[in-house]
Amino acid sequence: MQNYGTILIVDDNEAILTALKYCLMGTFEKVLTLSSPETLLTLMAQEHVDIVLLDMNFTLGVNSGQDGLLWLQAIHKRHPEVPVVLITAYADVQLAVRGLKRGAADFITKPWDNDELVRKLKDVLDKAREVKPLDELEASHIKRAVDLCGGNLSKAADMLGITRQTLYNKMKKLQ
Repeated sequence: MQNYGTILIVDDNEAILTALKYCLMGTFEKVLTLSSPETLLTLMAQEHVDIVLLDMNFTLGVNSGQDGLLWLQAIHKRHPEVPVVLITAYADVQLAVRGLKRGAADFITKPWDNDELVRKLKDVLDKAREVKPLDELEASHIKRAVDLCGGNLSKAADMLGITRQTLYNKMKKLQ
């Protein structure tokens, strides 16, 4: 059985924290919980965390998901390698899309199905632990730079810090 390390669950509902802790104890070596995101970054600086399961609403009476999106951004700024899965009872497609566009690894709605939750968390960690070949990373990086520059190879080469000829040669090799 693969070791899925440490998960940090952040939710302001103690019953949710307890249920999630029991659900995930068999999958994760260590299950950490916080009922407030205020000490989240401090805890992550002190403890190795492999994945974060983050509620999206912490302000009483506000269900916009904005709290979760702000904490998602803060986590990514300090710990860009740690995947964050968002969880909320007030889900809609637009909120899920906003979370995913801002870097969430996945999105789960409450109430959740235990087996589906565990599968999603494992999938996210398996994907995060994948090491892609350098050629594949370089190809996707070059494509992104060329796309961002509207196909202008001179601008893309400048963006990548290489000459236009080097960029052209790399692109030719990728074909």
